[in-house]
Amino acid sequence: MGVQRVAIMTGGGDCPGLNAVIYGAVRVGIEKYGWEVLGIEDATNGLIDLEYRFPKGNQWLTLESVRGILSRGGTILGTSNRSDPFNYVTTGPDGKETTVDVSDKVVANFQKLGLQALISIGGDGSMRIARKLMDKGIPIVGVPKTIDNDLASTDQTFGFDTAVQIATEALDRVRDTAESHDRVMIVEVMGRDAGFIALHAGIAGGADAILLPEIPYRLEPLAEMIAARRAKGQTHCVIVVAEGAKPLGGDASVLEHKAGAMPRLVGAGTRVAERLGPMIKAELRVTVLGHIQRGGSPSNFDRILAVRYGQSAADLVAEGRFGHMVALRNGAITSVPIVEASSGVKRVEAGGQLVQTAKAIGVCFGD
Repeated sequence: MGVQRVAIMTGGGDCPGLNAVIYGAVRVGIEKYGWEVLGIEDATNGLIDLEYRFPKGNQWLTLESVRGILSRGGTILGTSNRSDPFNYVTTGPDGKETTVDVSDKVVANFQKLGLQALISIGGDGSMRIARKLMDKGIPIVGVPKTIDNDLASTDQTFGFDTAVQIATEALDRVRDTAESHDRVMIVEVMGRDAGFIALHAGIAGGADAILLPEIPYRLEPLAEMIAARRAKGQTHCVIVVAEGAKPLGGDASVLEHKAGAMPRLVGAGTRVAERLGPMIKAELRVTVLGHIQRGGSPSNFDRILAVRYGQSAADLVAEGRFGHMVALRNGAITSVPIVEASSGVKRVEAGGQLVQTAKAIGVCFGD
């Protein structure tokens, strides 16, 4: 009879456009294919424990339940970046956190629910988990999600355009106050180990310097740039710092390592300010955009891309093309093996065209 009952879940950090993917996949699944679609709560948590309720638990999705979610940020299913079933975090009687493998429970519960396919929406970590669950027999189709735009197998992920738009608007506002007070303003943006948000927003927002994870920086070129601007009567400056930026010979700024989660990157902008301050004759201020870049309504581009991804994911399930992830390549939606999607990451090319464009218009990278 073919596929009749399909699950969908969102994993990793939240991202503008997640609901648009759910909207596209559910509408196509119900109206085109006649499926029952189960939304899994908080990534794999709803499959690890069928009694999981935080706050609603798993829910059967209908045309009514996805109506109006296209423009909403976040995800109606909830998400988690600490729900890897192969390294699931548990707390013992002594309060100590340990990780255990509960992947067999995921498979058993998947079968208990009578599910025949799973659409997994997530980034590189979610795709690695999907690959392992496929090896245990769960038929999966992947959808790429990350504001960082660092998945190598797709030209762009939804959420990236919105994050850049938010960061650019922040830079526009920060420049106004920098000029009013003759200050050097440092703006820290997200992106983890990839500098795409910093680079794109920095160019669009007219930043004077952009510090990327891919180009380890020295402070001397920044101090020289600021002094040169002041000598010309340009008494303000805006510097964009990617959260994963690191000094030459140094490491990224990490706040903490938690079991089952990626390291938290915090403090890159403050570190630059503390070390650059004594080298310049200007007042410094630091603004950390943080999770502001993740929330809010997705841009038109991200809404459309996400709906296209959702529709294509449903089609892949109907065609039985499991083990594939939808992707955008040269403007067209295609698919790539999840094994390929989870085996590599994309980084800013230090000698690439966009970096060269920025340097041509006078942007300093600290190199």
